[in-house]
Amino acid sequence: MRDHFEIRDHDAAGRIGRLEVPRAGVTVETPALLPVVNPNVLTIEPRRLAEEFGAEMLITNSYIIRSTDRIRGRVLDQGLHEFLGFDGAIMTDSGSFQLAEYGDIDVTTEEIIEFQRQIGSDVATPVDVPTPPDVDRDRAERELETTKTALADAEAADTGDMLLNAPVQGSTFPDLREAAGRHASATDLDVFPVGAMVPLLNSYRYAEVVEAVRAAKRGLDPDAPVHLFGAGHPMMLALAVAAGCDLFDSAAYALMARDGRYLTVSGTEHLEEMEYFPCSCPVCAEHTPAELRQMDGGGTADRSAEELLAEHNLHVTFEELRRVKAAIRSGDLLQLVDRRARGHPAMLDGLRTLLDHADEIERTDPVSKDAFFYTSHESARRPEVRRHHDRLSRLAVPDRLLLTESDAPSDHEYDAVWRVKPPFGPFPRALSETYPLTAEVPERLDGAAQVAAAEGVASLADANPDSDLTLGHDDWAARALDAVPDRVETENLRHLGR
Repeated sequence: MRDHFEIRDHDAAGRIGRLEVPRAGVTVETPALLPVVNPNVLTIEPRRLAEEFGAEMLITNSYIIRSTDRIRGRVLDQGLHEFLGFDGAIMTDSGSFQLAEYGDIDVTTEEIIEFQRQIGSDVATPVDVPTPPDVDRDRAERELETTKTALADAEAADTGDMLLNAPVQGSTFPDLREAAGRHASATDLDVFPVGAMVPLLNSYRYAEVVEAVRAAKRGLDPDAPVHLFGAGHPMMLALAVAAGCDLFDSAAYALMARDGRYLTVSGTEHLEEMEYFPCSCPVCAEHTPAELRQMDGGGTADRSAEELLAEHNLHVTFEELRRVKAAIRSGDLLQLVDRRARGHPAMLDGLRTLLDHADEIERTDPVSKDAFFYTSHESARRPEVRRHHDRLSRLAVPDRLLLTESDAPSDHEYDAVWRVKPPFGPFPRALSETYPLTAEVPERLDGAAQVAAAEGVASLADANPDSDLTLGHDDWAARALDAVPDRVETENLRHLGR
C-alpha cells in the first residue's frame, strides 16, 4: 500500500484521488495538471499559475537548473520554491528528456537526485532512458535494463521526505510496459510516470498511448499514482483519465502559444486563421483574434500576444480537467470521452482501443450511476454492458421463458416474460428501474446495440441449457440474429399479426 495516495472516486479506470506531498506539506487533488515551467523563460509567473489557474503542482527541469551557471547558485541558496515563487508542490525532471533529444547528458541518477534534494524538490526523477516508439525490441529491452538500474539507484538514495518517480518505459511493446510496471511497483518509489509518450502524443497516436497506459496499469498496483509524461492537450485529458492516468504535465500551453496556436477541447487552431474565439475565458472575453494579431509580438504594456495565448491555453486545459472531475463524480466519464472522440478521428481510435480493455475497466467501474446514455455504437462496448452479460448467469430462469422488446402479451403460455433492451439484452422486468437498465437509448438503434443485446441472449442461453427461450425482436439486423443461438426461437415483432 502506498499511503501517500488515496483514491476517493472511480469511474471507468479514472479516479479522483489525493496525493500527499510531504516535503511541500500539501495534498494535491488528482487528476492534476502540472504546468511545465522553464526556469530560464517564465512565460507565466508560477505565482499566477496558482492564483489565477488553480495549479496545485508544477514541474520544472533540475538538469537545466544544474547546467545553467546564471541560476544554479541562486536556486541552491534560495531553494526552488522561493526562486519560482510557488507555494504548492514542485516536481523536477532529471534530464532524461535531454538524453532522449541529444543522446547524452553529464549527470548520473545519484548526482541529479542529490541535486534535486538540495534545491528543495518535492518529487524527484531518476535518469531513466525514454525509449522512443517503433524501435527494435532489442533496443527497448536493453534500455529498459538501464532504466531498472536508475530505479535501483533512486531507491538507494537518501531523500528524506522527497517523493521519487519510477518511470515506466518499454517503447511500443505492451508486454515490456507491463513488465516495467510490475518492476517499478515492486520498488519503494512513489509516483509512476508512463514515459516516452511525447512522440506518440505529437503525432496523435492516441490508440497507442492508451495501449501503453493500459499495459503499464496491468503491471502497477491499483493504488499507484500514474503520471502521463508530456501530456497536456485538453482534447485528450478525458481519454487519458478514463484509461487510468492521475497526473499530467505539459509545456504545450507555452510552446503552442509561441507558434500562434490556440488550444480547444477538439483540437488546435491557428490564431492567424481565426475570426472568433469559441471560448469565454478572460483572454477570449476581452480580446478578439484580430486584436491579438495586431499586437504583432509586441503586446500591451503588460502582456504580449504570446502570453495571452498561453493564458487561454491554460484556462481551457484546467477547465477541461475540472469537467473530467465532475464527470467522474457524476459517473459519466465515458460519455464525456465519447463526445471528445467525435472531435478527431485519432481520438475515436483512442476510445475504441480503450473499449478493447472493457474487461479491465469493469473492475473499477461503479456498479451504479445516475444514467447510461447510448450515444454511439461504441456505447455497446462499455463495461456496463459486459457486466450485465456476465451477471445473467446468476439469475434463476424458468423452463419456458419469453424474451421480448415489446410489452408482455396479455395471454401466453410461458412461465415468465422478460424484457430485452439493446444493448444489454434480457433481464427480469423487476430490474427495469435499476442501473444500467434505465439507460436512455435512441429510437433508431444501430446494429451494434442489437448485436450486443443478442450476445446477452446468448449468455443467458449458455448459462441455462435446459430452458426453452423465445426471443421477440424489433426487426434486428441479420448480424445480430446470427449472434443468437440456434436453439433460441426468434420472432420478428414487426411481422406479427400480418
